Amino acid sequence: MEYLIDSHAHLDDPRFDEDRDQLITQLNELGVDLVINPGADRTSSEKAISLSEIYENIYAAVGTHPHDADGFTEEDFAYYKQAASLPKVVAIGEIGLDYYYDNSPRELQKTVFRRQLELAEEVQLPVLIHSREADQDTFALLEEFQGRVKGVMHCYSGSVEMAKRYLGLGYYISLAGPVTFKNARVPKEVAAMVPADRLLVETDSPYLSPEPKRGKRNDPSKVVYVAREIAKLRGMSYEELAKLTRENTLRLFEKLR
Repeated sequence: MEYLIDSHAHLDDPRFDEDRDQLITQLNELGVDLVINPGADRTSSEKAISLSEIYENIYAAVGTHPHDADGFTEEDFAYYKQAASLPKVVAIGEIGLDYYYDNSPRELQKTVFRRQLELAEEVQLPVLIHSREADQDTFALLEEFQGRVKGVMHCYSGSVEMAKRYLGLGYYISLAGPVTFKNARVPKEVAAMVPADRLLVETDSPYLSPEPKRGKRNDPSKVVYVAREIAKLRGMSYEELAKLTRENTLRLFEKLR
């Protein structure tokens, strides 16, 4: 059996408070053996680290999400820098830009994003990138750090053309539940196009449950549905897809090995 790695899940979310332990301890039986839990701010980053210390199959990332950019401080930066040396902190993230909700001013989002890219370069960890309705500015910032910072476009929702541009910078593309939606033409095209050595899978739990669980709380076990759909779109077996996405995830996040 080929086990999957869920490369992005928010298991610290309060929606898991009632069954978190049961869920995490049974993931291996459901075909998922590792999960990366990113932070969205200082508090959730601390929670992610705590979960990684309790559970062998959980790893953490630390960072400030663009929604929370207006709360970012130099004390947060110092904390993330210190945390980056922990053995189970595998990335800086989730970081990036979000012009859909605009929960923080755009210029401040860019400032905080750049600061955390600088941190990733300094501590030599990959980044988990969030970009929504902000591809031009996201690309421009990542291009500044080309060859100095590597990472993944998490829960990718952009065009095929934009995906090719990110791939050109050396980034990986990660797909989540939306690729299973019946009307999701573009995500399916992206899934078929991404080079085999640059593809990751995730759930972005508790959000974006895949078909046939759409509308319910998502969790890492449901990454199986994402992998099945992508395998079908690429004309390969589930086992082949699981193996290649696992190898890709281990290559990008070196501390997982």
